[in-house]
Amino acid sequence: MATAISNEVACATEVFIATALLHREHPERSDFMIQEIVSRAARENIAGEMRSGVSVHASQHCVANRAPNPAKHRMLFATGKHTRRLFLPGDETHEGRTGKIFPDAEELPARYRPLLEWARRRFEQGAKTRSAKKSSENPSSIIHPSESAERWLESLFELEGLGKEHWKNLDPDEFVRKLREGWE
Repeated sequence: MATAISNEVACATEVFIATALLHREHPERSDFMIQEIVSRAARENIAGEMRSGVSVHASQHCVANRAPNPAKHRMLFATGKHTRRLFLPGDETHEGRTGKIFPDAEELPARYRPLLEWARRRFEQGAKTRSAKKSSENPSSIIHPSESAERWLESLFELEGLGKEHWKNLDPDEFVRKLREGWE
């Protein structure tokens, strides 16, 4: 276990450090379980104790695609119910999330500042990769940031007509009548 650095480091900063360290240590992995992030933060022991706020920040407060409650950070992205990764350009963001993607350099203990620079380069590389991929697919498909709040609807529109072959020869009123048989 590492020696405590400061108890004035914010929980969000601890979560950022732990997640960035996991990404750097395991470049083959795209995301991590919340408990892995919390355990990594505990191993770093930045605040001198494991604060309960670290877990809450990893599961909710720092997560860009979750409703703010109350924090608005965008440091992490929920890839699943219990999995997180560092936020990348183009990730879905809840409309109420307007907070930091990175902690300010002065909020980090000096030994973690190179990690912040590494994470910023990773983010910039993600932006370049995503931009290159989008323009190679279809230059008109690049979504302007102001449209990001409406992107979540795209998958719903893609579902239109799905399964229609199952309902083709069925009268809707007759179907409902059969469902209601035996109701009191």
